[in-house]
Amino acid sequence: MTESTSHRVLFCIGVNQNFMDATKDVMGDVWQAFSAMMKGISDLPGVNVLGIMDDDRIMVGPSATAPWTAYIMADVPDLETVIAGCDFFRSTPVGDGTYSLWKYCKVEARIGRELVVPN
Repeated sequence: MTESTSHRVLFCIGVNQNFMDATKDVMGDVWQAFSAMMKGISDLPGVNVLGIMDDDRIMVGPSATAPWTAYIMADVPDLETVIAGCDFFRSTPVGDGTYSLWKYCKVEARIGRELVVPN
């Protein structure tokens, strides 16, 4: 059996009450920032995004705890890259840049390994 050198990571993303309280214009700015964050994660060196899931149709309101609102599952080469992915929430500007994405969303990364079903 070959041991993988990458980590299987689930970025669990929650929407905060600030997003729910925002105007439609600000919500649009948040969506643009959210899209930039997702592209930023997928463009990190060595990252292979396996899938993105959004359960916003069956979950209404802020995500105080699990279940979260959206998930990004990816293979990531190392812990530093996982941290860089989470940092997009701190550094991605929303609208005019007064606030960053983490005012409106939060992230928690779960790190594990690929589980291979035996033959």
